[in-house]
Amino acid sequence: MSSSLTCTRLTLFTVAAVAIQITGLSFFVFGFFPVKPALSGDSGSESFRAPMCYANQNESERDLPPHELQSLYQELSGIPPLYDRLILMVIDGLPAEFVLGRNGRPPTKTFMEAMPYTQSLLADGTAKGYHAKATPPTVTMPRLKAIVSGAIGGFLDVAFNFNTQALLDDNLLGQFSKIGWKMVVCGDETWLKLFPGLFMRHDGVSSFFVKDTVEVDKNVSRHLSYELSKNDWNLLILHYLGLDHVGHIGGRNSPLMAPKLMEMDEVVRMIHASAMMSPEDNKRTLLVVVSDHGMTENGNHGGSSYEETDSLLLFIGSKSHATDSASVISNDVNQVDIAATLALLFGVPIPKNSVGIMIPGMVDSLKDMQQLRALQLNSWQLLRLLQRQVPGFQCGSHPCDGFSGDNGYSSNGIMEKFCRLYLRAAALYDSWISTELSRSDSREDKSEIIAAYYEFLISANQWLSHKATDKPAKVIAFGVMSMILSCLIFSAVLYSIIQKSYFGEKRLSNGILTWHLDEGFSLSVIFILVISMGSSSMVEEEQYIWHYLLSTLNVLLLRKTLQFFKKDSTCGFFTLFSGHERTSLRASSIFTLLISGRILRGWHQGGVNWTYLPDISKWLEQSGTDLQLIQLTSVFLTIILCLFSLSLLRRKTKVILVVGFHFLMSGFLVLHHIVKYRHNTSVPSSNAATSLAQIIYATLGITTVGTALVVPWVMPMQISNACSSDHEVSRPFKIGSQSQHSELRDCLYITGWVYIGSWCLLQLLLQQPVNTAVMLLILVQIYASFLFFSQGMQQQKQWVEVAVLYYIGMAGHFALGNSNSLATIDVAGAFLGVSNYSTLFSGILMFIITYASPTLLLLSMVMYISIKNLDIAASTQNADSGHVLKMTLGLPCLVSLTVNSILLIAYTIVLILMRNHLFVWSVFSPKYLYACATTVCILIGVFIMATTVTYAHMVLALRRNMIASINGTR
Repeated sequence: MSSSLTCTRLTLFTVAAVAIQITGLSFFVFGFFPVKPALSGDSGSESFRAPMCYANQNESERDLPPHELQSLYQELSGIPPLYDRLILMVIDGLPAEFVLGRNGRPPTKTFMEAMPYTQSLLADGTAKGYHAKATPPTVTMPRLKAIVSGAIGGFLDVAFNFNTQALLDDNLLGQFSKIGWKMVVCGDETWLKLFPGLFMRHDGVSSFFVKDTVEVDKNVSRHLSYELSKNDWNLLILHYLGLDHVGHIGGRNSPLMAPKLMEMDEVVRMIHASAMMSPEDNKRTLLVVVSDHGMTENGNHGGSSYEETDSLLLFIGSKSHATDSASVISNDVNQVDIAATLALLFGVPIPKNSVGIMIPGMVDSLKDMQQLRALQLNSWQLLRLLQRQVPGFQCGSHPCDGFSGDNGYSSNGIMEKFCRLYLRAAALYDSWISTELSRSDSREDKSEIIAAYYEFLISANQWLSHKATDKPAKVIAFGVMSMILSCLIFSAVLYSIIQKSYFGEKRLSNGILTWHLDEGFSLSVIFILVISMGSSSMVEEEQYIWHYLLSTLNVLLLRKTLQFFKKDSTCGFFTLFSGHERTSLRASSIFTLLISGRILRGWHQGGVNWTYLPDISKWLEQSGTDLQLIQLTSVFLTIILCLFSLSLLRRKTKVILVVGFHFLMSGFLVLHHIVKYRHNTSVPSSNAATSLAQIIYATLGITTVGTALVVPWVMPMQISNACSSDHEVSRPFKIGSQSQHSELRDCLYITGWVYIGSWCLLQLLLQQPVNTAVMLLILVQIYASFLFFSQGMQQQKQWVEVAVLYYIGMAGHFALGNSNSLATIDVAGAFLGVSNYSTLFSGILMFIITYASPTLLLLSMVMYISIKNLDIAASTQNADSGHVLKMTLGLPCLVSLTVNSILLIAYTIVLILMRNHLFVWSVFSPKYLYACATTVCILIGVFIMATTVTYAHMVLALRRNMIASINGTR
């Protein structure tokens, strides 16, 4: 294959492999992560009757007026509504432990004092508090769906969170609308997107503009007095976003957290005093205070840790309806229980897909028979879901009639268990109703019935919540096979290029290619990563693997360097040293990599399990270090390093002066933004700060794109040796080729450093202040790597060098505080310079921040090509353009694509094997989303690299032909 692999065929094979990979990945993702199927239609009067096979809603119900339908529901349910109106107050991102404490311990003194009125309601029993466990992904939209529908959403809801669509599944708001309720919403506009046209009054605010912590809540509270004075609504939804935004900006311990809690406490006081303590229309009002999710110490969310899933649930009723029991401050319930509980409290059918359980203690004021009736209705709802989940489930005169050993389910132990538990509870309930004993004398019987019902409800809830969705096997198989095929194509083409590149080397003896230790370890890195993917703990703490493997590889390179003291006078851009000084420089570069790598390793305790351990970032924040000084130092040193690198180019042209000037101006703009606007991240961005950030984006973009497009056209053409007279090129090739490669080398050198410098400046603007030093250290690692690779060690294979750069990028990804949890995504930076929320623009910024390090290393490949690959491309006599491009781009592109492809297909197989694992949705699935995003990052980086080199080569070839044509006419 190596002899026939031309540049055209290489391109076709690579493009085909990329297309096959994208196709296979798309099929697998939408096959393995389908949107969870939901039962169509809405619950109606059939929900108040025992489940029967093929029971459908009575069509005549749909023609009933709302008030008649409400009367029908009350008559069939046998439970009088306890309340007339509902106020749902959502405090976005509020962890339950801020209000209820944790593990039996009260909240911290600061948080207790921040919410005195709420704490007084809990103390006197007016409020009931619960820790409502949310399921991952812990982002707003899927959590709101769970609250109003009681259903477990699909995992890909995390993607739909940024582009909310109308909720078509059965839900509480739809049930309330059917009985004629009037509804009002103020706050997060997600409600308006989920329920378009349902609210008679509304005032929505964007939930994604996280820099705003003040106005976003004032826009809600300004309507509060007016709405509390009105009596034309039945449901009032207030969704406060400020606390979540405070967390994103400053974390749990932000100085703005306590004042924000005080603000929320005042809202609770105002509602309780106005609408509940002294209702003018004698309507009974229930205030439900909930949070959609919690937050980590850094204020982020999306994952499955306790801090993220610990959401708040408070039921606050008037004093006359409070129970005599003490407030419950440690009860654990599920967030999906809210829908079923509210449906039973307000006398509407439980939503059709609800897997929730009635929260204990919420119907204590009802008569015993009514309390048991509520449990019966709840059990019927889950029984219907079980019937739909198990095809062929027998129905008869009784829901579980015929469910015996001869009906084909004798081996289905779990279904037999459900049937047995339900029949026991139903039998106890029937016996209790038919007994002639006094109800006051049968308290023990009632407790036994309640316990029996909850035993069934809890078991059914757990099974329904964790049941794996049926996945289309053919679609998944096609996706996997496509990704395997693309991986094989990448690997075959890469092997062909490596074989061709090193065929003439002395190390190829008798057809056997010998290996050095660093080369073998570079390959073993891939296999170690593949093996580690099968462990959930290794997935959660993947950063340790990357740091360890990269450090080990650097040590092996240091060992190899010290073994070779041979002088080397190869021409290169960094030929400032000769003789033993070259070896010293290589050794110094490796030591720089090791030292900077160790600092990066200790900067963040990433992952999930060890985030509480001390690290450099925590020490800087807790010690009161001026982070602005770190930002300014990082920007200043980045500017100095990039300008110095540009000055190393031997050919001092005006192009360098122009490029350096534009880069310097961009750097000063970033410095100005940090000095003027980044000193206090708790203050919302002003219009001036937004405008300046947009100017910086435009300046960096114009400088980068302009350099890549213009430099090949203005680079002076010459016919001379690329090396100075003191450093002649030892490889024979034509003068014309030398000249063309020299100009191409200069173009790529300038463009490469502009890519690197502009990307670093952009990251220094977007990243959290504590991470700016990390970006500087990653840049230092790139510089040290280039110094090491440019010193002409002939024993060093270039695919190893490209692999090292790839590994540096991935280790830097975790050094910036990223992990395989969705909670570590930096949302705050994605709104810098955004005046009006844009899903696309903010999503791009979020991607740029998250994949800062891998993208930087891919962009630096342009610079790497300029100092390494052009010498190899020129080493062949009569090399044409196709050969130059193949030898220039082959290894940098294909090594990255192949390594990523191997890891992607390996993790795809791991995910399939772990599809029934307990942590499949909380650990393995988020990791796979990151693997998909990494693939996108690699493809974008390789495309930019290939496009830049190809464009520069074509332009220079065109100019050379034009010059030759002009000279020929003369």
